[in-house]
Amino acid sequence: MSSSQGAARDLLARWPVVDGHNDLPWALREQVRYDLDQRDIATDQSAHLHTDLPRLRAGGVGAQFWSVYVRSDYAGDKAVTATLEQIDVVRQLVARYPDVLRPARTADDMEAARTEGRIASLMGAEGGHSINNSLGTLRALYELGVRYMTLTHNDTIDWADSATDEPRHHGLTAFGEEVVREMNRCGMLVDLSHVSADTMRDALRVSTAPVIFSHSSARAVCDHPRNIPDDVLAQLPANGGVAMATFVPKFVLPAAVEWTQRADENMRAHGLHHLDTTGAGMAVQRAFEAVDPRPKATVATVADHLDHMREVAGVDHIGIGGDFDGTAFTPDGLADVAGYPNLIAELMDRRWSEGDLAKLTWQNAVRVVRAAEDVSG
Repeated sequence: MSSSQGAARDLLARWPVVDGHNDLPWALREQVRYDLDQRDIATDQSAHLHTDLPRLRAGGVGAQFWSVYVRSDYAGDKAVTATLEQIDVVRQLVARYPDVLRPARTADDMEAARTEGRIASLMGAEGGHSINNSLGTLRALYELGVRYMTLTHNDTIDWADSATDEPRHHGLTAFGEEVVREMNRCGMLVDLSHVSADTMRDALRVSTAPVIFSHSSARAVCDHPRNIPDDVLAQLPANGGVAMATFVPKFVLPAAVEWTQRADENMRAHGLHHLDTTGAGMAVQRAFEAVDPRPKATVATVADHLDHMREVAGVDHIGIGGDFDGTAFTPDGLADVAGYPNLIAELMDRRWSEGDLAKLTWQNAVRVVRAAEDVSG
């Protein structure tokens, strides 16, 4: 272990990672239909998943926002039902592993988990289609413990434009603005990952609470619409929000953008969803990769994004959102949830201070959760 590695582990023992986005619930749905006996995450699941409890411990994770994502082609009541099933499996996981996972709904809960040496387990809904155009459903999700909602996923919805679909509204509609205001009133964080740049700007104009980007990196470093433009990053200090850099290679490495488009087309040609991480889906991905080698991101690639985000938004407004179990591929050195010390060591080698790293890993995310609570009511 290098000196930086040892120092990184020491820092994470004091200031563990709050990760903004992990898709383990959807992976459990897709792979085993929520049969937790088949995917006992108390044991090594590296053959199937990026995430299990031993690797979360090894990675220095102290709080996890579990994504209760459902695909954006799920519509209406089907989307709501699937979201409730996703919430249910998170609650099952927390109940099944109480020595390691602690339910968390507030910043105080997160701090209590850190004191106890457990992993605070929060939830974030990924996509406004999950509320089926209903503020009542939004409020119900909050009561069930959902503490952020990503306004869109990959498809534009009735009230907000997605980053990866044709714009219909050029930002938020009047109802979309009402959704943001109701989220502020409840204390639910507005998550701007996946939304168009115009939607980002509209939400920042409307929101009276800090926003987050649960898993997005810098567009100036990798020109992908899923990433955050500099003018939006520059607004975060006034808003108080936090942009949590993601590790997904196609969002962080320019050479991976076009390759991923080809890989996604290949998945669709096989009748599979491009986010399919089942055994069958991964077999198709690996066969494609053997013919068309994948450009590989590294820990340094992600660190380049964080360097830029710190420069533009400031160190008080950045965090980490790996998107593990929601991507087929990961960077070298960040293969799974055990990899966070490698990233912290890289940043230490780049002369990030302990104070800056503590903000990145823990303090900024806890602050923004508390700020949403303060604005609510």
